[in-house]
Amino acid sequence: MPDLPHVPHEPDPETSGLRVFPASRDHAVREMAGMFDDVSGRYDLLNSVMTLGQDRAWRAAMWRAVPEAAGVVLDLCTGSGVSLGGLRRPGRILLGVDASLRMLELAADEHGPWGWAPRLACADAFRLPFRDGALDAVTIAFGMRNLRPRTGALAELARVLAPGGTLVVLEATAPRPGPLAPFHRFYARRVIPFLGRLSPDPVAYRYLSASIFEFGTGEEFERDLAAGGFALVERRAYLFGAARLWTVQRLAGEAGGTLRNARPRARGRGNFTQGSHAAEQEWRWWTSTRAVVSAALTGSLLWALITWVKWRPAINLEPWQDRIFWLLIVAGLAGFSIRTLVLVLRLLGPPPPG
Repeated sequence: MPDLPHVPHEPDPETSGLRVFPASRDHAVREMAGMFDDVSGRYDLLNSVMTLGQDRAWRAAMWRAVPEAAGVVLDLCTGSGVSLGGLRRPGRILLGVDASLRMLELAADEHGPWGWAPRLACADAFRLPFRDGALDAVTIAFGMRNLRPRTGALAELARVLAPGGTLVVLEATAPRPGPLAPFHRFYARRVIPFLGRLSPDPVAYRYLSASIFEFGTGEEFERDLAAGGFALVERRAYLFGAARLWTVQRLAGEAGGTLRNARPRARGRGNFTQGSHAAEQEWRWWTSTRAVVSAALTGSLLWALITWVKWRPAINLEPWQDRIFWLLIVAGLAGFSIRTLVLVLRLLGPPPPG
């Protein structure tokens, strides 16, 4: 990164690992940064609640899509740095950029400035402080829909990515037509703004809800990627399409011209899917078995509850015995119902890392 002019109240890069670049002239970028400054304290907690605890598994899939051979990796819209931990590797230069200084201060507190810690910078995503072709890979988790115009953001990413470099985007998407679309739409339009009331700035979550529908279902995003000089490597959908993951490769040539892979990958290096297939199959088998057993126990407890309600008047129990029996059945039914739901959600998502 280039030397910076003095910025008032700039964090000390020697102690925080955070550098502040001159503020963007774009009023919209400053407004967006201010909004995320306001919600920074509870943002990651609410993200986990709103994704039913699945956001970490989705991020793990994003980490695995980054080639191990990538030497310089940028996590754009990094926020509080929750995606940075899974991208750290000995010898890798890891960068985190966001427009929100308050979010980045949380990231700096979490990761520190020493060792292979990420280098953090407060900067505008449309004017990244990197040379052309300086990066091997870029990740963006739940930030792409905030970068508008999207074509301008993709053009900047194409500039800083080396030919053959990897871009991995994890994003919440609008519901596609189907039987679950009404539930997805209700959750995105109603539940997310409602949970946003737990935030210091509920208006921000009304914006975040609306931005999901503005981003769309992903088809238009894929067209923008193709027009911007990126080739699709892989796409995945999670939680019935509530979130999607795209892995794309930056191609050589100008957008709209002849595009080709400028940096073929050597065999055995830079694989997009890492880890053992057999281990993944074992994990899925074991998780499926636990889900079936948990569902069977849930059904048994439900049958016991119905039977208890039917025969309770004929059973002469002491009041305290009656209360304990109610507590055991209801608590067991609730516990195994939640466990079954959690196991099913795990199966719908990617396997755990490592």
